[in-house]
Amino acid sequence: MQITLHNAGKRYNYEWVFQRLNYKFESDKCYAVLGPNGSGKSTLLQCISTYKLLNEGTLSFTSQGQSIAFTPQLISITAPYLELIEEFTLKELFHFQLSFKPFISQIDYLLFIDVIGLDRHQHKMIKLFSSGMKQRVKLALALLSDTKVVILDEPTSNLDQEGVEWYSRLIDTYKQNRIILIGSNDEREYGFCEERIYMQEYKT
Repeated sequence: MQITLHNAGKRYNYEWVFQRLNYKFESDKCYAVLGPNGSGKSTLLQCISTYKLLNEGTLSFTSQGQSIAFTPQLISITAPYLELIEEFTLKELFHFQLSFKPFISQIDYLLFIDVIGLDRHQHKMIKLFSSGMKQRVKLALALLSDTKVVILDEPTSNLDQEGVEWYSRLIDTYKQNRIILIGSNDEREYGFCEERIYMQEYKT
């Protein structure tokens, strides 16, 4: 699969966040979107996910050389501005996710909670989880979903060192045959990425 941005630009009112961005993302590669705070990292990721629309240029999705229509099943995303449904337990959240987006083959509920490492907390409501536990859940939902594209914005937010190491193992296990995009200022989050996109290069 490929995602192509051609002369892409996004602005808020009269201020351009980025312009003239040309880039092709391909399966089996990991991409780091880099830049200081306010440089447009999250905005670019939101545009790629179609959460926000470009003001100029085009975004296209292709598979085996053929254009394909975007559907939510293509992409999974986690970011600080996206929240979990806190009234659910882990099991309820798992089945809610399953109702509109499948998980990778072989991922059932027992394996899901084993991957997260939160089996002792599976009957608690999400609102009783710590911020680090919630981040683990969000990352697992994104990476264990059967999607061709995974977008992770500030993925280790609220994770301690053990959590960061867990994140690295999770990425290494489930990154194959996908496009992985990481928005970050922390090299621990994107050190494995072969490709780097520097947002400062697309300022007017």
